[in-house]
This record gives sequence, structure tokens and C-alpha cells, in this order.
Amino acid sequence: MKTSDIRIKFLKFFESKGHTILPSSSLVPTNDPTLLFTNSGMVQFKDIFTGNEISNYKSVVTAQRCFRAGGKHNDLENVGYTARHHTFFEMLGNFSFGEYFKREAIHYAWELLTTVYNIPKDKLLVTVYYDDDEAYEIWNKEIGLNPDLIIKIGDNKGSKYASDNFWQMADVGPCGPCSEIFYDHGPDVYGGPPGSDNADGDRYVEIWNLVFMQFYIDSNGNITRLTTPCIDTGMGLERIAAVLQSVHSNYDIDLFKNLIKSSANLININDFSNSSLKVIADHIRATAFLIVDGVLPANDGRGYVLRRIIRRALRHAYKLGKNKVFLYKLIPDLIKEMGDAYPEIIAGSELIVRVLKQEEERFIETLSNGMRILNNNLNHMKSGDVLSGEILFNLYDTYGFPADLTADVCREHGISVDIDSFEIAMSKQRDLARLAGKFKNLNNSINYYGPATIFDGYKIFDLSAKVVAIYIKGKFVNSIGIEDSADIILDRTPFYAESGGQVGDKGFLISDTSNFYVNNTTLHSNVFIHHGYLESGFIRVGDILRASIDIENRKNISRNHSATHIMHKALRNVLGTHAVQKGSLVDSERIRFDFAHDFPVSFDQIKEIEKISNEEILANSVVNIRNMDYHDAINSGAVAMFSEKYENSVRVVNIGSSLELCCGTHVNRTGDIGFLKIISESSVSSGIRRIDAVTGNNTIKLIQSQQDIFLRLSSSLNTNTSNIVTKVDNQINYIKNLEKKISLLEKNIANVIVDNFVIDTIKLIKDVSVLVSIVYDMEYSILCNIVDSMKSRFQKTIVLLVAVLPNDKINVVCGVSNIITNLVSAKDLINLVLAKTNGKGGGRQNMATGSGNNDVRLQHILDNIFDFIKEKI
Repeated sequence: MKTSDIRIKFLKFFESKGHTILPSSSLVPTNDPTLLFTNSGMVQFKDIFTGNEISNYKSVVTAQRCFRAGGKHNDLENVGYTARHHTFFEMLGNFSFGEYFKREAIHYAWELLTTVYNIPKDKLLVTVYYDDDEAYEIWNKEIGLNPDLIIKIGDNKGSKYASDNFWQMADVGPCGPCSEIFYDHGPDVYGGPPGSDNADGDRYVEIWNLVFMQFYIDSNGNITRLTTPCIDTGMGLERIAAVLQSVHSNYDIDLFKNLIKSSANLININDFSNSSLKVIADHIRATAFLIVDGVLPANDGRGYVLRRIIRRALRHAYKLGKNKVFLYKLIPDLIKEMGDAYPEIIAGSELIVRVLKQEEERFIETLSNGMRILNNNLNHMKSGDVLSGEILFNLYDTYGFPADLTADVCREHGISVDIDSFEIAMSKQRDLARLAGKFKNLNNSINYYGPATIFDGYKIFDLSAKVVAIYIKGKFVNSIGIEDSADIILDRTPFYAESGGQVGDKGFLISDTSNFYVNNTTLHSNVFIHHGYLESGFIRVGDILRASIDIENRKNISRNHSATHIMHKALRNVLGTHAVQKGSLVDSERIRFDFAHDFPVSFDQIKEIEKISNEEILANSVVNIRNMDYHDAINSGAVAMFSEKYENSVRVVNIGSSLELCCGTHVNRTGDIGFLKIISESSVSSGIRRIDAVTGNNTIKLIQSQQDIFLRLSSSLNTNTSNIVTKVDNQINYIKNLEKKISLLEKNIANVIVDNFVIDTIKLIKDVSVLVSIVYDMEYSILCNIVDSMKSRFQKTIVLLVAVLPNDKINVVCGVSNIITNLVSAKDLINLVLAKTNGKGGGRQNMATGSGNNDVRLQHILDNIFDFIKEKI
């Protein structure tokens, strides 16, 4: 099925279901200043979802053009090198603004996928939010999905409602659970189902996300139910096309194959699998649609993103030997593929070609100048040399010559580039506008013009210091009194300020008559700010105070920071040198360490990382710290972190076999760490994993807590700790056997009820045996078994049972023999009850269930339903 046909079938399917087809909105959002680009199908309806706008339609369907290459959603460097990353993509979506909800959304999705697109049902599985029983029941009871193919996903991102299956528009606003549909590529492809340890593999690919917007979350994290729930769904066109065209990579679908072939013909190469061709095919789509939506190349904002996309495409063409303008020649090929769906690119083709050609010509000139200057430098170098960061920066800053292109050219000559020095130069350039010693705090309300703070806290934990400035809520004050919260700046300090992933120190600023508690210390342009509140006394600018850090807190932080270095080295030893640090948080309680890696770290690998790390700790080697010239430090093998800024003189920390640049605090010997224990490993984003770990006394607490669990389990199971697993397995099997027996017993109970109590109350209408009855405090499972028993005894039967519960609620179960569902359906009968009892329910034509509130008119309601049945039969 062609990509264009997939798009049309999606739109027409939902149009047949009463949806209005709306055109795609622009890539430049008109209703959301917080977004750089339209990045999902729901963006144009955001004001409707938030209640700021009333829709002219109850349900709509769109094929929305989207763009992700800047800000929060930025996977630019992955484009062309993975199967499913794109800058430009299309999002197919159906939306309901109160007309229908979960049941219809799920049924529509299933019908489209399995009937219109003819995807085999056994190739699909779904996820639901862990407490969304309604969605689970629809998938299981109505769609008929095996429970093994319905995976419940809980709060897997660190806090309540932070889940892959709970969607929030923002921190405050509409939100709700979602159900994701996955396609199974089969066991030949690596990966596990969603929620599993190897879910990051490519076997199971998400193709559709159904968002059930039914709640509102406030600033305190409390949620309330919306009076008008909405539906927001999104299915990537490129992803579903890959599935329907039986290819694994989006770049192998017909649309991309044609663009790749056209690019290859213009460049005059025959290798259609080259990743650079994929980049060009992706970027020509993004470029054309950005231009037609009014974005022009510039040095900032959206225009800079467009310029970067164009230049990146040209760089990849240059890698393939193309050093002349050519991208604009691909526009007719793009129109051939997408012009029918998006006539605006036909109407705007002249503008697209003109802007693109002009930008290409400008950059080709830059390429020419940059290559001339670069070659002049390379002529004086030999294989094995390193191109300095200064030259790399000059090429970029003065001539606009991309650093990655410089690196590519140098690589061809056997020359490496000093990318770390380049990043330092970039950071210095960004800092030039800052006045020495001046900073503004996070809310830009504090200005300080004094000298930098002298930090003496690596070895000194307690010293005398002078108060040089005090601020309350950003305003300078001369003094503070008891219980005032304030920010204090000293001339010197032993307090380490938050930086490099390490939290700031806590402690006290003390005089004979005052006591100021410091709950955090931050750093702004070499000025240390002590945040806290005055517990007693009075403090004035000019006072001399004793600055004293919380030593135990510092020791715990230092243990964790030193352990981070050791664990980083162990990670690289076990996983490979690619496993570089991508972020960290080091406080007194734990280590949170982010690193580059594509796959989940296995249990055996975690054990090996722990083993290597603790061997380093047990060696109890001395931690050596010295200041060195930056280049000398890098040449000696020291590792520099990705996000840090470095001066010419750097602090080099040698802990065991680890050698890193670091300004943090550390232990004196590795043995001071005590012991390191990894407590979790998870995914942060594509290609980034996270490890959480503890050290020192926190490791003891963890082990004791786990031991306490084992002992309590051992006591409860009446066994020793070595047999707990066997005992638990036995208990699980025992429970399963009991459940089977209970199920059989409930069937027997149902048969006894039918034989002894129900049989005389059955009424015969023509040849149909009808049972409409109220029962009291009866289990839901027994109700269902009574229905099954009746169906097995009578060829034509209708059973409607309403169980009144002690809490004044009711459960309703209805069954209708398949042979007479054309006369009356179980769903219709259930809805007649629930409509009168403020209830909810659903099911199939032959079996339906629901629940509601007890009503004094319940018998009258059932009498009317019996009359309804008589009329239908």
C-alpha cells in the first residue's frame, strides 16, 4: 500500500465515522508562543482542549505535518542513522471534543488497523495506564485481546502520573491515561514488549497512541475529572507505512525510496543505502515545508534551525562528492510525492526553489572559503597531529564553517581535532558579554557588583568570613532579623556551591549572637550565594561570621561524587568507551548517573560494574588531586565532561584508575567510600541510560532494609532465607491452583442456583427463555457463571441480572444467545438499566456488563425492560 493511499484511507475512514477532515496547520504554531514548531497533531486544537476556544466540530481528523529539530524535541543528529528518526514527519490523528470517548476510539483504531489496513491481529499488542480498568476491559472484553497482549504501564518516570501511559499537556492543564498500540516485528528482531527490560529494542514498534483526556491536573498535582472528556490520537504516517510495506526502516518506504533515488541520481552515486542520502531525503522535506510556512534562513530562532537543516544536507552531499548547488532541484520530485496531499508546496514551489538555491549558493561559498583556510593549515601538519581548538573555532566563528565538517576533512588526512578546546572557546564567547563579578539570579532580580568569592572549602570546613551583601527576595538589604529568609554573600567561604552535578553544601553562618542556617549554596559568575534563614539573632552587612559546613553531609556527598568517577570508568570498561557521562546528580543520599548507551544494561553487566567499582574501593588507594594546564591534562588521558566549562588551568582528580577533570569534592582514599551498590537502571531518552546508586551508610541502610524484607518474608513463609524463592514459587502455584478450584466451584454454585432457585422464575416468550431478576450481594463472577449456565441449557435465552451490593451500588450482567442478538442485544439491555441508574458499562452483542447506583425504582425499571424484550421478540 502506497504511503499516499495510507494517508487517504485514514482520512476517509474517519470521515465515514462522522469526522470532519481538516487541513494540516502550519509548522509555525499560531496559538502557542512556547512552541518553536508544530510537533504533534493536537497543537492546532490546544485552545479547544484547554477550554479557551469552542470548536465548530465535535470530531475531526487530520494529517498534520510536524517538525522536531530544536528545543525539547531535538533528535537531529540521529536523523538518517536510525530507522525512525526524522526532522519532518506526518502525524495522522482523530480527535473528539466530547462526542465520543474510550470505547469508540479503541474500536475505531482496531477496525482501521485490522480491517482497512489488514494488519494481522496477532501482530498487535497494546499498553494501558495501570489503573485504567475501563480501557483494559474494552480491549479485553470487547475487542477480544488476550490479557497477555494488554500490558499495564505504571508511573515509570519517577513520580505520580509520570508514565509512558499518562499524558499531560503541561504541568497544569488537561491530562489523562493513554493506550499505545504496538506492532510486533517478530522474534527475529531484538527487543521485548513495552515495560520489559529490553523494551528499547526494535521488535515492538509503537504505531498509534490513543490519549484519553479525562482529567485536569492542578499546580499541586491533584487531578479532577473533566466534565467533557476528549480524545487525542496520533499515528506516525511513516511508521505505519513501514509496517504496511513490510520494511523495518521508515527510509525504505516508497516515499523515501523515491526521494533517495532522485538524490543519488543528482549526486551521481549508486549506493542507495548510504546514510547521507537518507539525511538529504529527510531534510529536503523539512526545508520545503518550513519555507512554504513562512520560515526563512536566519541566524536565530526558527530561521537558524532552517539554515542548519539546509547546511547539514549540503554537508552530507559534500561527503558524497557533491560540491555544487543541487538541493533545489529535488523540489519537483518532492512535489510528485507529496503535492496531492499538500497543494501548498505546489503553490509555493517558486519561493521554495528561490530561497533554497540562494541559501545553497551562500553556503557553497562558505565551503569554498573554509576549505581554503583549512587546507592551508593541513599543509603544515602530518598524520597523527591534532588540529587545535582555536583553528576549529576560528573556522566556525569567522567563516561559518561547521566543526563537524572540519573534523571530517581532518579525518581523511589522519588528523584529529581538539573538540574539547573548541567547546571551551564557544563557552568563553558566550560569556564575553558578562561583566566580571556581575550576575543575576534565576528570576533576574538580584544584581551584585562586588568581587568574586574566595573558595577555601576543599580542605577547610570552618572559617571566619565577612558579610559583603544580603538579599531578601532579590532586594539588597543592610540587615536581617530572626526568621528572615535571605541570600548572603561572603568574601570567602568553605561552602561548595552547586555545580558539575554536585549539590551545594549546607551548614551554618554563626556569630556570638546569631545563627543563620544555610540550606543550599549556589554559584553565579564566581560569586557564592548562601541561601537560608536566620534562626536567631541579627546579621548586618559587614559582620564577621563563622562559616561552618555540615561535615557529615559533605562527607556523604564526597563519597558519592568519588564513587561516580569510579563507576564511570567501570561502565566504560564493561560497556565500551562510548558509555560517556551525559549528566549526573550527586547529593548526600544517592548517585544519579546518565550515560550514553543504546541498550538496557543487563543484570550480569550491572554485577560486573559493581564488582570492578568495589574492587577499586577496597584497594583503598590515595586520591590524588592536582592543578594542570588544560591541554596537558587532556594529553595525559584525563576525561573532560560534556557540559562543563574549563579554564586554562584545570583540576585533575585521580581516583583509582579514573582520571577526570573535576571541581567537586572528594574523599581522601577510595576506601572512604565504603561500598557502592547500584539500585536501578533505566532509560532516560533515546541512547541515554541512567543508573541510580548509593554508597557508605546509605548502602548499609539499603542492605538492612532488604535484609529486613527477606527476614519478614522468611518468617511469613515459615522458611529460611535461602529457600524463599522456592517457597514463593510454590505459593504462586498453590494460589493458581486455588483460583482454578474457585472458578470451578463458582460454576457449580451457579448451576445449583439455576437448578434450585432460578428455573422456576424463567419466563418463556415464544421460544425464548427469559430471566430478568434482582439478586442481593452476589459476586460478579457468579453472575457471569449463571449467564453461562443459562446459555448452555437453552438454545435461545436472555438473562439480565442486577446484583444489589451492601454499599448501595449495583452490578449488572446481561447475556443473549448468539442466535437472537439480531432481535435484541446485551449492550442495549445493559444501557437501558445504566441510563436509569447513572451507571457505566459495555460489552458485546451477546454479553455485556456494567455498574451503577441502586434505585428505589429498580424493580419498575426491570419490569419495563421485560416489556421491551417482549416487544422485540
